[in-house]
Amino acid sequence: QVQLVESGGGLVQPGGSLRLSCAASGSDFSIGAMNWYRQAPGKQRELVASITSGFSTNYVDSVKGRFTISRDNAKNAVYLQMNSLKPQDTAVYYCNADVLHVGTLMRRTYWGQGTQVTVSS
Repeated sequence: QVQLVESGGGLVQPGGSLRLSCAASGSDFSIGAMNWYRQAPGKQRELVASITSGFSTNYVDSVKGRFTISRDNAKNAVYLQMNSLKPQDTAVYYCNADVLHVGTLMRRTYWGQGTQVTVSS
């Protein structure tokens, strides 16, 4: 089993910044792509940003130029730097990882528990 634990959410004023972190723990695994999703009240969960094990990144259009995804493979961690935040960025943010269990060669997707980001004055 692998656990993903997120941190860094909170309340911020419009135009402010937050940095989300997500760290994976467990044993005998390797991680492929890592992603950040978000879900606002009454809306479907959407993919915000993704990063491959080779550090290629992709973003939803609404956050391009404002959010930056990064990862530290040595720490099995992924980060989301969010700048110029807007009220419409308010949501629960979830990290997600594509995990290969080395012993069994089974691949599985894991989710974090979510962290609330609220952008409001």
